[in-house]
Amino acid sequence: MHQKILILDFGSQYTQLIARRVRETNVYCEVHPCDVSSQFIHDFAPRGIILSGGPDSVAEDETPRASQIVFELGIPVLGICYGMQAMAAQLGGAVETSKVREFGYAEVRAEGQTALMRNIHDRTDAEGEPVLDVWMSHGDKVTALPPGFKVMTSNAATPNAAIADEVRKFYGMQFHPEVTHTLQGKAIIERFAHEICGVGYDWNMPDFMEEAIGRIRSEVGTDEVILGLSGGVDSSVAAALIHRAIGKQLTCVFVDNGLLRLNEAGQVMDTFSRSLGVKVIHVDASEDFLDHLQGVADPEQKRRIIGREFVEVFQREAAKIANARWLAQGTIYPDVIESAGGKTKKAHTIKSHHNVGGLPDTLHLKLLEPLRELFKDEVRELGLTLGLSHDMVYRHPFPGPGLGVRILGEVKYEYAELLRHADAIFIEELRTSGWYEKTSQAFAVFLPVKSVGVMGDGRTYEYVVALRAVKTEDFMTAHWVELPYTLLARISNRIVNEVRGINRVVYDISGKPPATIEWE
Repeated sequence: MHQKILILDFGSQYTQLIARRVRETNVYCEVHPCDVSSQFIHDFAPRGIILSGGPDSVAEDETPRASQIVFELGIPVLGICYGMQAMAAQLGGAVETSKVREFGYAEVRAEGQTALMRNIHDRTDAEGEPVLDVWMSHGDKVTALPPGFKVMTSNAATPNAAIADEVRKFYGMQFHPEVTHTLQGKAIIERFAHEICGVGYDWNMPDFMEEAIGRIRSEVGTDEVILGLSGGVDSSVAAALIHRAIGKQLTCVFVDNGLLRLNEAGQVMDTFSRSLGVKVIHVDASEDFLDHLQGVADPEQKRRIIGREFVEVFQREAAKIANARWLAQGTIYPDVIESAGGKTKKAHTIKSHHNVGGLPDTLHLKLLEPLRELFKDEVRELGLTLGLSHDMVYRHPFPGPGLGVRILGEVKYEYAELLRHADAIFIEELRTSGWYEKTSQAFAVFLPVKSVGVMGDGRTYEYVVALRAVKTEDFMTAHWVELPYTLLARISNRIVNEVRGINRVVYDISGKPPATIEWE
């Protein structure tokens, strides 16, 4: 049984980052809503608790608070931003709306030597005092410390920028140690997990793999399992893990919807059927999908049609496997968190996911989700541990509806073919130039407009594609990648010359926000 840390989520956009930073220190943690019951917290038996930030104001009535048991278990507690303010208010301090808000970069001076912050700083100021570069995001501040607390860091705008009760091991930070902009944030979280909470280094992929294999064998027994294999990282790693556990009891169904990348079907079959020996049923349903998409331009309607058709095809194939008792899915931990997939269902829902709670009742199958505890970077690490190739494990994300949401407006076979080839050239050039691994996601988008061009002595009137490449830590925000002009010129030249029907290439320089990463 892993020693673990409990993260109580007050609705911060950074809560997942807190969990990822804790996991990176080889410590297991879970995120749960801030209003879980006292009994749940007691039964979870954490070695420490982290209270996340959130969008509410502690200075207002009826805003969330932590269960009082958090402060009665006798274990360390770390409050971040709103979590610090809630802790201060609940333990007898005071919180007020600040006249000076802090959003973004800030400097704080370390005061005194606490077990959490001792010798952690970025530099010293003119007076020789230690200083940290941190990331703030708050409009309220703690104006009176609870009994037993002292100041750890401060600045002019926020005199109580970090506070500590060393006796009870309660710590609070107005800044966000989980974001990379707080340069010493990783060191702070690592010290909290290991030295303050006393948790060992028992969370690693080789051990997880063996534990997961044991759980799958115990849970499934001699039953048959079916899995919808998309070729993406999550379903591929889930397939490899389950196959390692139960071998021929697993059957994968790979549905070609006509909206895959160039040569993708062959690559998936090569990897899983021929190389790994996994049973894979390859269903070419491209005509059915494209027929149902005729005349449909609305992005959400396209998503619904593609999702519905996939379920129908999958159910049809699943019915042919007589002894199937389980449906396996590549659900990962961010899907669970974002869909409020916890036991209480009280977490704030950011967005729905097709593979969380999306099991058709008509299948009459039990659900197997062996990656449900893992973040994406952990899934990739597990994939390598299982022996999958680096290229497959580190492929850029590909949307569930495939090229259906990278073709703007109506989806046609002609458009899909043009986009497939243009996208393949873009990715090939990124790989050749070494830029593929420097980007988090890169792809081409088909624009259903024509523009005038000239080739040789002739006039052309052909389609346009847009190229998109972004760099991101968490896919919640993203920056466009400044690809070299010479590389963009080479990609454009190849696409226009090699993909008959496209005569213009543009590059998307929008960040997220205000744009999204995908166009639809």
